[in-house]
Amino acid sequence: MRTSRIRTAALATVTAALALGLTACGGADGGSKAAGGDNAAGTAQSRSASTGDAKGGANSGGDTKENARSTTASGGTDEAGGQDAADAQPCVGDELMVTAEHRFAGQQGDHLLVTASNEGDKPCWVTSYPSVKLGDDVDGAALPHSKKDDQGGDAHLTLQPGGKVYSAVNLFDYGSNHHTATSFAMALRGADGADGPSYSVDSKGEKPQFSWSEADVLNWNTKKPYDF
Repeated sequence: MRTSRIRTAALATVTAALALGLTACGGADGGSKAAGGDNAAGTAQSRSASTGDAKGGANSGGDTKENARSTTASGGTDEAGGQDAADAQPCVGDELMVTAEHRFAGQQGDHLLVTASNEGDKPCWVTSYPSVKLGDDVDGAALPHSKKDDQGGDAHLTLQPGGKVYSAVNLFDYGSNHHTATSFAMALRGADGADGPSYSVDSKGEKPQFSWSEADVLNWNTKKPYDF
């Protein structure tokens, strides 16, 4: 298994870790939420666990072509910190640190806050929403995009070095027929919508285990969704 700079944490052969240290493997694997309001962001190497539907702010949309201006994670466009966003390449995972925090465990609005930070020295961009598979079902379908979110989420969000973007997995638990996990598999999407390598992300927080019977995902955004 190849270790990637996304702060690599070794996983099973199927997934590479993305969370303070994502390890690049190739499959997708379960996810988890990091529990409790704003506490404990998962900064450890992560195998993730996040399915969850969070209510509230959705990621901003916008169609951005290759030569169009892209939004930077610092809130501006084109250029930030002296580095031209127009020259940015797609983030591939090696330069990212991804963490998952389980928020509002046991409450309505239970979700996994997913944070991706550019730990490299060059800008890179993400687009759309992360491809997430919760728990151990690495061969299953990725979670759908939230219907409550902005559907035009194909803009390029440029992360300058040190910049961050956010997504969330909204978790819906309808009773006894549910699944539980503490980690999830996550992949970035390219401009063509295809998934890149998968990374395992561990959920952190007071209650890293999360439950769901249905879940969906929000677009990447420069602001935290559901920050209530």
